[in-house]
Amino acid sequence: MRERARNSLVTLPLDAPIWERTFTVNPLVLIGTNEGNGDYNLAPKHMAMPMGWENYFGFVCTPRHRTYHNARREGVFTVSYPRPTQIVFASLAAAPRESDGSKLAVDALPTFPATEVDGLFIEDAYLFLECALERIADDFGENSLIVGRILAAHVREDCLRSSEGDDQDLIHGSPLLAYLSPGRFASVGESYSFPFPAGFMR
Repeated sequence: MRERARNSLVTLPLDAPIWERTFTVNPLVLIGTNEGNGDYNLAPKHMAMPMGWENYFGFVCTPRHRTYHNARREGVFTVSYPRPTQIVFASLAAAPRESDGSKLAVDALPTFPATEVDGLFIEDAYLFLECALERIADDFGENSLIVGRILAAHVREDCLRSSEGDDQDLIHGSPLLAYLSPGRFASVGESYSFPFPAGFMR
């Protein structure tokens, strides 16, 4: 059995990125930044996650994108976690810029302002973070890791966990959006308790 399992492995060449060769499950968020001219930008990112157990959040970006330079210059950014029903909004946020540098698709999205930083959120998302830039780590190839300290966090009431509620009922009633890289998405409405071993501590 073990020999057959080993023989079924395909070793991927490392002369090109491996991430196009199989699917991985990721979040999908919209990062909001100030363009510095009175306009705002929303950009979808799937390489995004909490940075440890404290209130830090990070995402991967490239210096080729405005999001990188906006966050570095302004020192703040926002994070919106869209719902599966908002996948078209997330797609529109990825639309290319016009010849004058504007993103008309983003201007058409329904948004509302953050409270602690100069930025926007997308309407009807379920989790919203307002972040102050903590640090940028460059040179992961052509990419960079942008990390922020969360100054304020907001969650929709229908997505808020409580000691009285059942987690599966919560997720079933308010499904989560997952990005299946590369190029697919899923609506997660069913979940199971993780079988942690006795005595497990994070």
